[in-house]
Amino acid sequence: MAVSEEGFQARKRRPSAGAFVSPSLSDNNLLQSLFLLSQEIIFLSPLRILFKKSSSSITRKSRLLSIFFEELLRNLVNIFPPSAALCFEELYIVLQRIKILLEDCSSCSKMWLLMQTPSISNSFHQMTRELSTLLDIFPGKELNLNEDVEELFNLIKKQCSEQTSDFDSNDENLRVQVLKLLEDVKNEIVPDSKRLSEIFDRLSLRDSTSCTTEIENLEDEVQNSNDDKSKSDIVALIGLVRYAKCVLYGASTPRNTSRRPKSVSDVNFPADFRCPISLDLMRDPVVVSTGQTYDRSSISLWIESGHNTCPKTGQILAHTQLIPNLALKNLIVMWCRNQRIPFESTETNIKFNGVVLNKTALEATKMTVTFLLNKLTASQSPVALNRMVHELRILAKTDSDSRACIVEAGALPLLVKILGSEHPNLQINAVTTILNLSILEANKSRVMETDGVLNGVIEVLRSGATWEAKGNAAATIFSLTGVHAYRKRLGRKTRVVKGLLDLAREGPTNTKMDAIVAILNLAGDREAVGKLIEGGVVDMVAEVIDSLTEEAVTILEMVVKRGGLAAVAAAYHQNMTKKLVCVLRDGSNSAKESAAATLVNLCRKGGLELVSELASIAGIESVVWEIMGMGTGRAKRKAGTLMRILRRWAAGQIEDHVNVGQSTTVTMNSTRIILPG
Repeated sequence: MAVSEEGFQARKRRPSAGAFVSPSLSDNNLLQSLFLLSQEIIFLSPLRILFKKSSSSITRKSRLLSIFFEELLRNLVNIFPPSAALCFEELYIVLQRIKILLEDCSSCSKMWLLMQTPSISNSFHQMTRELSTLLDIFPGKELNLNEDVEELFNLIKKQCSEQTSDFDSNDENLRVQVLKLLEDVKNEIVPDSKRLSEIFDRLSLRDSTSCTTEIENLEDEVQNSNDDKSKSDIVALIGLVRYAKCVLYGASTPRNTSRRPKSVSDVNFPADFRCPISLDLMRDPVVVSTGQTYDRSSISLWIESGHNTCPKTGQILAHTQLIPNLALKNLIVMWCRNQRIPFESTETNIKFNGVVLNKTALEATKMTVTFLLNKLTASQSPVALNRMVHELRILAKTDSDSRACIVEAGALPLLVKILGSEHPNLQINAVTTILNLSILEANKSRVMETDGVLNGVIEVLRSGATWEAKGNAAATIFSLTGVHAYRKRLGRKTRVVKGLLDLAREGPTNTKMDAIVAILNLAGDREAVGKLIEGGVVDMVAEVIDSLTEEAVTILEMVVKRGGLAAVAAAYHQNMTKKLVCVLRDGSNSAKESAAATLVNLCRKGGLELVSELASIAGIESVVWEIMGMGTGRAKRKAGTLMRILRRWAAGQIEDHVNVGQSTTVTMNSTRIILPG
């Protein structure tokens, strides 16, 4: 079989019976708790698709127990014999387990539930036996039950002791059919649509929406599973459901155009929890040698792409060791718990957690991609096209294997034709699909080299129908600049530079951030820095420094460091010295660090005039002293350098220490200053 029965056994359950502690209450209160618990079981939603017989049977027994507890409450005194109290406590534990089993069966994935048929049926049977055992040893005679209550008690005992099985053979037959489908997919046999339709109809998965919900429930099961084999098998089921959704119901109706995970995009998470590279919530924050924190997957990809610098500060990394930021991770976990957001990654590619995706899941993905691309080729209606592209977008977000399959199947040329669509949602879905595909390193060259793809993305960046489309085009540029050769190539393109700078100036916050991280990546290349300065990057920094302080000063630091005289001149024109001193006073620790480093570079390259301007700012020395005493390690070092420069200026020695080598005269606002050669 493609999916083993054992593979579905290991799942993180709610607390087991041993974990329950019955209420430490008086006997009457304990009885009241039992009555209320049995009532909760009765009012749970009945199981209508799977385990109907088992769940109905145990619910009927709970209803009788509820009546029994109610009668005891009416007719008994508050004190029970010790043996009766002990039985009540054990009954409380069993009823808790029954309630949890019914709740789990009601809320979890239907496919997963089906695969669990033998074990769950056994659980229902086992709990009935435990009820029977407890009722057999219950000291009814010691309680002096009246005739009616005793008759009710005997009826419950009789029903619980009956050995008839509530096992439903229809459930087992359906499970075998699904396992056979998975086996066919593994062997590259395309499932028969009629057979597929019958199975999904029996599971009440009768439209695209119910299939989408089922996929989300299966993804939850991946997070709840204890072992890699079980996770891999569940992913195979996800592949089957996704394929069936496309084939039977024509893909999904787009519901959410946000490219970020649903669980996070609906909540504004703290800026400190955001990875500076991916802009998403950090799941595994780590610290690099410069003291900056990134999500492990993002910074690992950065380093593996050949970079030896810190993406945020531009400093050379002293080493590539990644140190877990456990304190921050604990804060993020607590925040996610309060927001009811799953903390583990939502990726369904289990290889990222050390598990190899099985062949069944891979073949299901290939079949889904083939179906979608065939439909995409034949579709004329924008609505139909949008449904297919949206489905590709979702698939491209799930895992690396899906990204590889989509590109190998020839999706990029088809997506190029859609990038220029006049329908905003269609354009968003197309460019976001390309963004998701570009995350895979092997796909970056395909995106860069496939005719029309890069030009199409750049055109969306410059004149996309919506801010979201422009932002996702910028994010695609950022993804591609992860490769050094592509960063140089993109940095030479005036259209790319102008599009990113315009977006950083004019867009809403999310799209500004998409543009800014792409600009930051480009600023890592000296030739690209020249283009950025020509395009007005310092002007852009001046415009956004109040709202996006940390990001703005980080870009400025890299531009001044690599941009030579032109960068200094642009900073002088924008009066950046005063703005940077404001950041030194009021910015975050990271922003202060970048501001101090930028001021050091400006003073070294800008000569006497810039140092004089800095020294003339009221209170500058006290600000620098404060950072020397309380800033980060790097900020302290840079502040110390600034203080030495200011002291040398005051002593009239600044030219000897600042203007090294051949000097150049530059005019700024009619003022002649000396710049180093």
